[in-house]
Amino acid sequence: MENLKIAIGDGFLESFAQIPKAKQRKVMEFVAKFRYNPMANGINYEKINDARDVNFRSVRIDQDYRGIVLKPAQGNVYILLWVDKHDDAYDWARSHRCDIHPQTGALQLVEILQGNQPEIEPVKIETQAAQENRLFDLSDETLLSLGVPSDDLARIQGLPHVEALEAIEKSLPVEAFEALYLLAAGTSLDQILTDYAAKKSTAVDTEDFAEALNQDASRRRFYVVADEMELLEMLEAPLEKWRVFLHPSQRRLIDRHWSGPVRVLGGAGTGKTVVAMHRAKWLAAQAAETNERILFTTFTSNLAVDIQESLRKICTAQELRRIDVQHIDAWIVNFLKQQEYDFRIAYPNGKDSEYEKCWSLAEGLISPSLGLPTSFYREEWERVILPQFVRSRQAYLTTSRMGRGVPLTRKQRADIWPVFEEMRIQLTQRKLTTIEDAAFDIMSMLDSGANIKRYRSIVVDEGQDFGPEMLTLLRRLIPEGPDDLFIVGDGHQRIYQRKAVLGKCGINIRGRGKKLKINYRTTEEIRRFSTQVLEGIAVDDMDDAQDTLTDYRSLMHGDFPEIKHFNSIGEEAKWIRERIEALIENGLLSQDICLVARTNHLVDEYGSQLQQLGIETRKLSRQQSDNRNLPGVRLATMHRVKGLEFKVVLMAGINEGVVPLKISTETQDPTEARLRDENERALFHVAATRAIKGLFISSHGIVSPYLAK
Repeated sequence: MENLKIAIGDGFLESFAQIPKAKQRKVMEFVAKFRYNPMANGINYEKINDARDVNFRSVRIDQDYRGIVLKPAQGNVYILLWVDKHDDAYDWARSHRCDIHPQTGALQLVEILQGNQPEIEPVKIETQAAQENRLFDLSDETLLSLGVPSDDLARIQGLPHVEALEAIEKSLPVEAFEALYLLAAGTSLDQILTDYAAKKSTAVDTEDFAEALNQDASRRRFYVVADEMELLEMLEAPLEKWRVFLHPSQRRLIDRHWSGPVRVLGGAGTGKTVVAMHRAKWLAAQAAETNERILFTTFTSNLAVDIQESLRKICTAQELRRIDVQHIDAWIVNFLKQQEYDFRIAYPNGKDSEYEKCWSLAEGLISPSLGLPTSFYREEWERVILPQFVRSRQAYLTTSRMGRGVPLTRKQRADIWPVFEEMRIQLTQRKLTTIEDAAFDIMSMLDSGANIKRYRSIVVDEGQDFGPEMLTLLRRLIPEGPDDLFIVGDGHQRIYQRKAVLGKCGINIRGRGKKLKINYRTTEEIRRFSTQVLEGIAVDDMDDAQDTLTDYRSLMHGDFPEIKHFNSIGEEAKWIRERIEALIENGLLSQDICLVARTNHLVDEYGSQLQQLGIETRKLSRQQSDNRNLPGVRLATMHRVKGLEFKVVLMAGINEGVVPLKISTETQDPTEARLRDENERALFHVAATRAIKGLFISSHGIVSPYLAK
């Protein structure tokens, strides 16, 4: 058929996910035939006489189930909107309408409030006192530019408070409600107009549904399907809407050429990683003719594994071949192997016994007369010496110690230096090096003309966890120019003791610093709870300025997190079992539940307790992505769960000495103590924001100070 456009709405995927598996097969058979030819014999469109939208039609799936399709009179456009049992599908059609907004040109699907549902009557403003009690003081023109339907103008102008706005959420187009909600929450009108106001320069044809589907505001809820195989792949994982439905603010960051490096901030759940993955896909598509490659890097191995698996879901085979996904340490190790590097990278904190032997010998040179605790030297080594590649006493005498709490004279630095010098000697004798020194060695190789696989672009996820040496290395790996670096991150989620300033690493983001503000993952109640632990903490924006969470909101609502305390881990485990059983009885799959604890030891302990109580569990691996088709309550440390999401999260063992972890906060440097506490708070915040709908917090013994009132 000429100019045929077949689209699928996000509601169709949601309703499809709720019907029985046996019926899903019938639906998939139908949509395959529908996508191939929506006018094929056997597809009978029935008019719904009492539907609110004249363009709605029902289609037969089988004897029990019906689909709802938007089939406008003008143009070859067909949109799959809903699928359900016969009567429920018809009820849905009677309570919804799908229109093209006359000013924005966006396709809008809204629910029509009926019966005893909350309806806010328009208020006619006659007095100044009444006007002051309104939630919004906005003109018709402004409201229309934000996507508010003309029929709703008086109702919106008469709203008395934000609760009244929330009560009519479903009856408003999603983009209009979002703009109004953010405005009510304190975002400036200028910013709202910049982010949401219509920018149409031509008159809108309210009957041209094909053109309406091209609008960014439409594409967040409706997706034009390329072929039947793509449609069937979408139905294989219908709840993974991030694969196809993007917010206009996300799409504006992805589908365009940038003149230089871009930094994207955003609180947990705002879709930063989704943006990074779609950006990598877009860049790979742009490189089709040149066959250039994209490097997608992140800080930890488990995140790289998860990202690689997610990219498989959105990229073609050709695009995927052009994207190298490696966490930064792995990239460094692999590069050095190619260069026949003589040294092995060793890691501190008990992960490498040879490294710890070196440090023990270096500690033997500590001068007791300085009166500094042993912990000070380790912290100085990791915060000052390694990130700045300090290789001599003279360099140490003049190097910056910004961020360190203990001031040092030049003489003290000179007396301290032999400890670090000995550490380097011991490492060299054993053919060992640190990951920081390895990064600087690669930069030296690049200066010497080392042969390196060049990249068209580099995409960085979790940029807040990268140290200055790694960001400087990434800057050196790719020439400055259009689409060179795309970095996403959030200082509020910095869970490793690393910090860098992009500008000081040679990464100039001036005019290209962007921010995502809508939390699409969690409810507002969970968001508020998880951000309380960060209150009063000054957080950087990765470029020497401050970031804030005051403009960060969720549009979903649910129950407040439930917090319980017990005398023993056994009592706590029984309560957790009861919660899990109740959730499963209410229809939740076990694999949509994750129990999170601070340490591997605690994760294993809770896993053992739950298994003894008859609960099937599955511990998440750092080396493999999670296969959600396999049953079992997931078990994960707070570090491992980063980057994932679950419908329900149970945070267990939130005890004193565990959260924050005692060993992580033991230091006599007040500045270091503050930084470590901030990392621990960020880790708690990250774990809590993995929850989509439900969050349960439990402890035993003495409760964590993070939960104390």
